[in-house]
Amino acid sequence: MSTRTAVLYVCVDRGRPASKLPTERAIEEGLVFADERDLRRLVGTITDPYGEPDPRHREGWQRVCRMAARGEITDVITRWPAALAPESHHELRFRETEALAEHGVTIRYSWEPLAALKAAP
Repeated sequence: MSTRTAVLYVCVDRGRPASKLPTERAIEEGLVFADERDLRRLVGTITDPYGEPDPRHREGWQRVCRMAARGEITDVITRWPAALAPESHHELRFRETEALAEHGVTIRYSWEPLAALKAAP
């Protein structure tokens, strides 16, 4: 049994304002990903509305970072890099990945083509 502790982070464009399907799909995919990789110590799901490019300005991401700093998590599961920052602000992804790595936290992508890649600490 794994001793790793993960949080699921979801920040997706809902398309239509009333649609919850993208969020539900990202959560379901993340839960399957965690189970398949023996990350059964999932401490929660944190969501942010899509739109703010800088993750440090998002309430949910700030919570993830506080959990990392307190040593409460070892992994963040999210669907794809754009959940951290859109392509137009891709450099922010590296900043956040490095900040979490300083606390020993790994970002893992649940979208199948990325899930097959080795997680980067």
